[in-house]
Amino acid sequence: MAQPPDDRSDQALITAINGGDDRAFEALYYRYRNWVVRLAQRFTHNADDALDVLQETFAYLSRKFPGFKLSCAMTSFLYPVVRNLSIAARRKSARFKVLEPVVEPPAPSKVDSDRADLSPALGGLPETHREVLLMRFVDDLSLQEIADALDVPLGTVKSRLHNAIATLRADPKLAEWFRE
Repeated sequence: MAQPPDDRSDQALITAINGGDDRAFEALYYRYRNWVVRLAQRFTHNADDALDVLQETFAYLSRKFPGFKLSCAMTSFLYPVVRNLSIAARRKSARFKVLEPVVEPPAPSKVDSDRADLSPALGGLPETHREVLLMRFVDDLSLQEIADALDVPLGTVKSRLHNAIATLRADPKLAEWFRE
């Protein structure tokens, strides 16, 4: 069941949670749950693992109260938590992976084909560049939020993003993505 939107800022919700308001924690959960699941699924490549990461992320956050102080954007705080929990979940899944019969995937749509064309190029980027690119254009984080989440200087984020885009623009197979 969907939670009605809470217009309070993240900081106001944190203050309310610190004061014992359980509804404020629910509001924070509903505000960020979809973002956490999308991010976790990008790291884990598995919907079930992503849901586990969602649960673990908010359990981690709940243990921070009372006394939690948010000194950056909530997404900047949550990003490294989700990333680390996702990596752990992926490793755990790999240890217990059972071989399944190969199932023929459905024929890709035009949109899927376009995405498939971009995937190898993204895969060819260094991890640090790919991560910044995805945080900026998929997760829609500001440059400062990315810097806070990765705990690197803002200039480093700008440099990585610039280099990632320059690398993609230089790939002749991706020329159509960068038409002006």
